[in-house]
Amino acid sequence: MTVIGTWNVENLFKFTPGGKFGPTSQAAYDAKIEGLSATITRAGVEVLAVEEVGDPDALAELAARLGGEWRHVTSGIFDPGHPIRVGLLSRLPFEVVTDRATFPQQLSAIQAGDDGMTAHQMGRGALAVRVTEPDGRTIDVIVAHLKSKLLSFPPGPNGRPRFRPRDEGERARVAAYALYRRTAEAVTVRALADELLAGQGEARQVMVMGDFNDEPEAATTQILLGPPGSELGTPGADQPDRGDKTRLWNLAPRIPAAERFSRVFHGRGELIDHLLVSHALLARAFEVHTVRPADVGGPHDGLPSMTEDPTSRRDAPASDHAMVFTRLSP
Repeated sequence: MTVIGTWNVENLFKFTPGGKFGPTSQAAYDAKIEGLSATITRAGVEVLAVEEVGDPDALAELAARLGGEWRHVTSGIFDPGHPIRVGLLSRLPFEVVTDRATFPQQLSAIQAGDDGMTAHQMGRGALAVRVTEPDGRTIDVIVAHLKSKLLSFPPGPNGRPRFRPRDEGERARVAAYALYRRTAEAVTVRALADELLAGQGEARQVMVMGDFNDEPEAATTQILLGPPGSELGTPGADQPDRGDKTRLWNLAPRIPAAERFSRVFHGRGELIDHLLVSHALLARAFEVHTVRPADVGGPHDGLPSMTEDPTSRRDAPASDHAMVFTRLSP
């Protein structure tokens, strides 16, 4: 059995005195590493996609804290202004296939701001890694972190990013720019999945996972699935069809209803972290769960309720997201 999952580890930076990001003390950093490692150990995952890695050295220290034969890798593509990126932690051997960000050739650059600035690539690279299971089978894993729904606005006179708009017109425009980018990023990740599937989804084990920053029914999440039909929970789910060669299935319906959220926003649980699998993995991935950094009871266990301003959690242990993972049967 292979246990594989995804987790947004929330701004994983080492402590740097006076640093712009990450914890404000060594003690807070140590507590974060401890909280992350405890949750990973409790989940029993062997392969973990991670998002919001700000410092690759911090990921290396997390791997060391886990003990054993943990390896790690991070994408080399990120926004220098906020250098969070995706990566992978694994006890199983792997090799990097590609680190992708550029939009497909057919997709035009998108508007990214009021100043007319455009973007032609993802803000964070999509990292494709080939993992080898103990029996020699391989799983091609794509780790992605799509554009956030949390909006930041151009800096004010003090030079700091704003999380409140000047007016509702600005809010609407910036939300549109974010949606343009998230949509183009979903198209880019889907194109990479098509390459790895190569029309052989019944035989090739492919997973696309990460923080998609939207729920299962959102249009951007749906783009990643490929051909419609045969979704889990529908009459066609167990019926072979031509789409099986290229389709990806979201495992969200297999998460127990009480666990089916990975983040809390203004008091409401939402599932924005996802595991998508090819047909070759669908029958193996029946057990799917979420696990939170702490289980303290209450409607959302240990997850905090987030607002539009994420800056208050620099010294918070562990993460504001739950991990989503599946146990793949032999």
